[in-house]
Amino acid sequence: MQIPKRHINIGGEIFEIPDFSKLFGRGIWGVLLVVLLLWLLTGLYIVKADQQGVVRRFGEYVRVTSPGIHYHIPFPIERVNRPRVTEVKRAEIGFRSVDPGPPSRYIDRPNESIMLTGNLNIIDIDMIVQYRIVDAVKYLFKVRDIQLTVHSAAEASLRQVIGKHDIDEALTVGKGEIQEATKEQLQEILDRYESGLLVVAVQLQDVHPPQAVVDAFKDVASAREDLNKMINQAEGYRNDLIPRTRGQAAKMVKGAEAWAAERVTKAEGDAVNFTKILNEYRRSREVTRKRLLLETMEEILPGVRKYILKGDKESSLMNVLGLPGVQEPKTGGQR
Repeated sequence: MQIPKRHINIGGEIFEIPDFSKLFGRGIWGVLLVVLLLWLLTGLYIVKADQQGVVRRFGEYVRVTSPGIHYHIPFPIERVNRPRVTEVKRAEIGFRSVDPGPPSRYIDRPNESIMLTGNLNIIDIDMIVQYRIVDAVKYLFKVRDIQLTVHSAAEASLRQVIGKHDIDEALTVGKGEIQEATKEQLQEILDRYESGLLVVAVQLQDVHPPQAVVDAFKDVASAREDLNKMINQAEGYRNDLIPRTRGQAAKMVKGAEAWAAERVTKAEGDAVNFTKILNEYRRSREVTRKRLLLETMEEILPGVRKYILKGDKESSLMNVLGLPGVQEPKTGGQR
């Protein structure tokens, strides 16, 4: 198809140019209208449930939109960033994961993991930091390189916390405290930077002495375990012996108290009995003396047969014990 041409006069010189108005006529305005509608439709956008929409106009923040279907002035006037605010991101300190596995593979970064403890010992620590976005505007505009910032702040926080703890704490019972202190320190730094991030968790992955001295540390740890074992055994023996000894002492005290109470009661009974006998003796001295004599002989000679011989009125009672040649009566008893 031959394109129509028209002539124009510029400075007295005639130029020939294509005449598109004759070629399309009014149809070009329809094309332009369609293009304009398509351009306006590009302003539609969807914010997913785990996202926030941040609208920028000529690069400047304008508004935040919630999940759903929204509209903005199409590019290049307005743009939309949709960061995932519920996604938990991670930063690796002291290593970099190569293959999640299994088995997992990673590359060690000793320039990050080697640090100094509070008692001037060298320790090798790998750590993972988990964080997520809580303020999309600050996350996008306040910090230039957010991942590098999180990584550097996490490493600095860990070094500061480790510098306040001994190596024994870092290797054994102090890991939980170190993790919590590092998390608080890192969150404080990120808040000061207005990063819009929340530290979800800090986890110490691998804590060990440098490879050059790991064998010596194992020997020290083994000796410490033996020491703790002996201490626990001694405490167990003490916990068994002390209550048992206290029980025996309490038993002896109770026995002594019972014996004392028994002696006091018996003495009081003997005193009462003596008083009664004394009263009887005062009323009838001779009869009481004879009765006491007979009862005493019965008590001190329980297994001996006794014979009582009655003399004249002025003579006293005589006990004849085990006379030879005297046949004991079959009925037995006392006479």
